[in-house]
Amino acid sequence: MVVARFLQARWRQALKGALFVSGSASIALLGKQSVRCDAGRSTAAWNAKKAPQTPEESALDKLIKSGVKSAEKEKTDDADASGDPEPKSAWETMTDKLGTAEGYFSSSDWSADWSAVFKDYISPGWTFFSPDILRNLQRELSMAPGSVADDVWKEACDPSFNPSIVEEANVRIGNTLCQEEEAFLADRRQVVARNLASYLGLPEGEVHPDDVPVIAMCASGGGLRALIAGTGSYMAAKEAGLWDCLTYTAGVSGSCWLQTLFNSSIGGQDFGKMIDHLKARLHTHIAFPPEALDILTTPPTNKYLLRGVIEKLKGDPKADFGLVDVYGILLAARLMVPQDTAALTDSDLQLSNQRAVVKGGVNPMPIYTAVRHEIPKPSQTDVSEDELEEISKRESWFQWFEFTPYELFCEEFAAGIPTWAVGRNFKDGKGVAAAHGYAVPELRVPALMGVWGSAFCATLAHYYREVRPAFLGLAGFSSIDALIEGKSEDLTRVHPINPATVPNFVLGLESKLPDSCPESVFQDSHLRLMDAGMSNNLPIYPLLRPGRNVDLIVAFDVSADSKEANWLSVVDGYAHQRGIKGWPIGAGWPKSNSSPEETADIMAEEAKLTKEEADKKVAAAQEASKARTPDSRGNDPDLTFCNIWLGTTEERISSAEPPPSKRLFHESGVNEKDSEFHLTQPHAGIAVAYFPLLPNPACLALPDPNKDEPDAERKILDPLEEDYLSTWNFIYTAEQIDSAVHLAKCNFSEGEDQLKRVVRGIYERKKRERLQREMDAARISASYMS
Repeated sequence: MVVARFLQARWRQALKGALFVSGSASIALLGKQSVRCDAGRSTAAWNAKKAPQTPEESALDKLIKSGVKSAEKEKTDDADASGDPEPKSAWETMTDKLGTAEGYFSSSDWSADWSAVFKDYISPGWTFFSPDILRNLQRELSMAPGSVADDVWKEACDPSFNPSIVEEANVRIGNTLCQEEEAFLADRRQVVARNLASYLGLPEGEVHPDDVPVIAMCASGGGLRALIAGTGSYMAAKEAGLWDCLTYTAGVSGSCWLQTLFNSSIGGQDFGKMIDHLKARLHTHIAFPPEALDILTTPPTNKYLLRGVIEKLKGDPKADFGLVDVYGILLAARLMVPQDTAALTDSDLQLSNQRAVVKGGVNPMPIYTAVRHEIPKPSQTDVSEDELEEISKRESWFQWFEFTPYELFCEEFAAGIPTWAVGRNFKDGKGVAAAHGYAVPELRVPALMGVWGSAFCATLAHYYREVRPAFLGLAGFSSIDALIEGKSEDLTRVHPINPATVPNFVLGLESKLPDSCPESVFQDSHLRLMDAGMSNNLPIYPLLRPGRNVDLIVAFDVSADSKEANWLSVVDGYAHQRGIKGWPIGAGWPKSNSSPEETADIMAEEAKLTKEEADKKVAAAQEASKARTPDSRGNDPDLTFCNIWLGTTEERISSAEPPPSKRLFHESGVNEKDSEFHLTQPHAGIAVAYFPLLPNPACLALPDPNKDEPDAERKILDPLEEDYLSTWNFIYTAEQIDSAVHLAKCNFSEGEDQLKRVVRGIYERKKRERLQREMDAARISASYMS
C-alpha cells in the first residue's frame, strides 16, 4: 500500500495525465498488439474475452478511443494502398508510428481532447510545443542525409568505428567460466591479497593469494531507492575497506543501474562522485516531457541516446521496439548523461567496455541479471482454459541470464556469447551477419537498463493489486478497471506489457544443450527478458555458479517487501536442485503470518521437489526459529541490522536432511566465541551476511517543511512509511538522497565489526587448509625421495 498511499497523497491530480500519456504512447508507438507469452502460445482466446462496459464515457475514454481509431485507420489506408503489403521491418514500423503520433498530437482534436481531460487539473504550457518537438525527432530519425539516424547507421557499418562488427562470434557451450573471467580471477586474487592485509590489520605481504576469501557483494532491486540506498551501503563498505576485498558485485533492477553508473566515466568508480551526480540529475522525473524530449532532440545528447535504438531496429528487422525500450532511453537520459554534456562518451553505453574497468583485477567484476519467463505449451490440443491455468502455474519458471563485461550467459542453457556480440542474430552456434554484410553492433546500455529494471513487465496480478486503490474514483478509470478485472486469471500467466527482446543465441543447438532446455527456446527468434526481481529480488543465483567458489555473500536488501518475500529462503530450493554444497539451508526467517505448509509449497515450487521432501526440509530449517514471535508490526525481532548464517559442506551418509545453518554472532544462534570457531572449521560452507534496510535510531526522518519541530520531536526514519522511498518514486531532492544514504551507512556500521570477524575467520580457515596441503605435499615428496 506504500505505492497507493504515495499516489493518493501526492499525485492524484496528475493521474489522469499519466493514464493518458502512457495510453497514447502505447497506441502511437506500438499499435494494437496481442498479448504475448514467452512460449509462443496464441493468446487470441484470452484477448477475445469481453469486459463489462460502463454506461458513461469520460473525456479520457473518448480520447483513447480516438487514438485507437487513428491507428486503425492508418493500417486500413496502408492496406488499401498496397493490396497485400510485405511485412514491415522493425525500423519502418517504429518510424511509421512516430509519424502517427506526430500527426495526432498536432491535430485540432488533440487540443480539444487535451483540454477536456485536464480541465480542473493541470494545463502545462509545454503541451502546445510537443508537435514541433515530435516533428524534430521524426526528422532526425528519417534517415535523410545528415540526420542523426543517417550518421549513426553509417558509423554502425564502419569497422573503424565499431571493430566488433567484423569479429566472428560463436556460442560457448559448457558450464565453466569463460577464459576472460578466469584470467580476471587470477589477477583479482593478487590485488585482494594486498587489500585484505590492510583490511584485517595484517603485515603487508603476509596474505597468500590462495588464502584470499572470495567475497561477493550484492544488492536488491527497488527502483531509485535501490540505486540511492545501495550507493550508500557500498560507500560504507568502501570506507570500511571491505569493498577493496571484493571479487564480485551483483545487482537486480535498480542495483544494476548502480553498477552501470559506478563502472562508467560518470561515476568514475567513486561513490561520492556518484551521489553528487544523482543529486544533480534526480530532481526531475525521468519521463517529464519537456526535458526528456529536449535531451532526445538536441545535440550532442540526441545522437548519444538514440544510437542504440537506431542500431537495433535498422540492424535487426525482426526486433521489437516497445515500452521497455522507451523506459531504458528515459533512464539513460536521466542517469547516464553528465551535467557537462561535453564529457559524453559513447564507451559508457557499451557493457563490454567495462572490461577496461576490471582489467588487471583492479575492481570487482559486476554481474547484471535478467530472467526469461518460461510457460510451457500443453501437449494436448484440447486443453481447457482451467487446465491450461493449472499447467501454467505448476510448470512455469524463470530462467536466469547474467550479463558481465565478458559474457551473456544462461546457466540453464549452459551456453553464452561474448558481451560484444549481444544484439546480433545466431544460427547453429555462429553469429549471422546483417543484410548489409556486417554484424550488428553491441546492444547498448540504455536498452539493457530498461530490461534490468522492467518490473512492470511482470505478470501484472500483483502489481495491479498494489496500485489499484490509488486510481479508484477517477473518472474514466472504471472501464479500465473492468477490463483488467475481466482478465484477472489471465494476468497470472501472461505479460500484458511485453518484455524486451534480444536475439536468441541458441537457435539450432537442440542437440548440444541440456535436456532441461524447454522446446520453445529452439523455436523463438528472440528471447524475452525482464527484471530478475520477478524471480528473486536478490541476485544470489549467479554467485553460486560453479567455478566462482564464493565464500561470503554480503547482501543489502532494500526491497519494499523484504519481510514478506524472504528472498534468502527462496535460494534453498535452487541450491537443492543444483546440488550446491555449502549454502546455509534455512537462512532467512519465516514470513509473518505464514504457515510451515505455505513455506513448503514455495520451496517445492523452487526446487521442483516432492511435497514430502519439501516438508522435511522446512521442518528442519524452521526448527531453530520456531520460537520467534513477531512484534505488533509483524516484524521478526530476530532480524537485526546485520544477520549472518553459515552453511556446511559436510557430507551426509544418511538420507536425513542436513541441520539448519548456523546463525553467527546472534543471541538466538551461536555466541561470538563459538561463531569464530565454526568459521574456521574444515566443513564450513558459504557465509551469508544480510543487511535489510531497517529503521535506525541514529537516523531521523526529514523535518516537515510545514512545521518548526526540534530534532528531539522528529521521528525515526522508516523506509516503509516515507513516500519518497517508494519504489515508484522517480524524483529525489538532495536532502532526500542524503537521508537515504545516511540510513544505509548507519545500518552497515551496526554490523561492520561482525563482518570483519567473518572475513578473518574465512581467511584463517583457508590459510590453515593451504598449509595442510603444503605439508601433505612435502611429506609425499619426501617419501618418494627416500
